[in-house]
Amino acid sequence: MALLDQLQKDMAEAMRARDEARLSTLRMMKAALMKEKVDSMKALDEAAELKVLNSLIKQRKDAAELYRQGGRPELAEKEEAEMKLIEGYMPAPATEEEMAAAVAAALGETGAASAKQMGQVIAAARAKLAGKRIDGKRLSDLVKARLG
Repeated sequence: MALLDQLQKDMAEAMRARDEARLSTLRMMKAALMKEKVDSMKALDEAAELKVLNSLIKQRKDAAELYRQGGRPELAEKEEAEMKLIEGYMPAPATEEEMAAAVAAALGETGAASAKQMGQVIAAARAKLAGKRIDGKRLSDLVKARLG
């Protein structure tokens, strides 16, 4: 089932259950996806949907961190709850072992030896991890550690 259709169905369930927090998050997700669809002027493929959801997760993570620094734990918890709901619509995250194996394979494939070739290695590793949720910073750190 397409993600937008699934969101619509889940929104109806949340309305029936009078779950305002969940409904609000689902509406926000649908709005972000629809905006991307209108901006790109074509139907969203799975990669584009994942990109939008990843940006929403990053926004929630950053906001929660700022709320905690500002002494507002109740708002941070709300952002984290929204983040968990969004993550439920994402594919499973890549494990450390999968990321390390993908980096090793990408290094062998590209023959990279210096930090100048880091972008090529990251692109090759991302291709190997297609279909999984990837923490870009963690992947970058793994590549940086291997390239020295």
